[in-house]
Amino acid sequence: MIRIICVGKIKKQFLKDAIADYSKRISKYTKFEIIEVKDESIGTIKEIQKKEALNIKKYIKDKDYNISLVIEGEMLPSIDFALKIEKVFNNYSNINFIIGGSYGLDEEIKKISNLQLSFSKLTFPHQLFRVMLLEQIYRAFKIINKESYHK
Repeated sequence: MIRIICVGKIKKQFLKDAIADYSKRISKYTKFEIIEVKDESIGTIKEIQKKEALNIKKYIKDKDYNISLVIEGEMLPSIDFALKIEKVFNNYSNINFIIGGSYGLDEEIKKISNLQLSFSKLTFPHQLFRVMLLEQIYRAFKIINKESYHK
């Protein structure tokens, strides 16, 4: 199973539509779930990150493989990303992709992650990034299954 654990809700309908489309496509390959936790707004940046980390950790189990999406993480080409997912599924039944809020992820979440992954050194809006992540997960399953997909 793949879970996307993310801070905040999607507000724009066009993003909701894209997420629904990719979710449907991914669900043909594996069980799939998106978990949205509360977007905290009161306190210092560190306090907000800590509160969001507590909300995220409620959904993480000891036997899960956790991938934090962080700007300083490792960057992988799509083929290597697909191979990584395939390899992880050989040893784990659940993969969690964790997307932080506006201030990023708390260090505690990064420490419990098996992989810190970056899509770019650029910063993306969190709502848009969710669509980008789903597209790459879908692309990975197409690669794993040796199915054609547009370039």
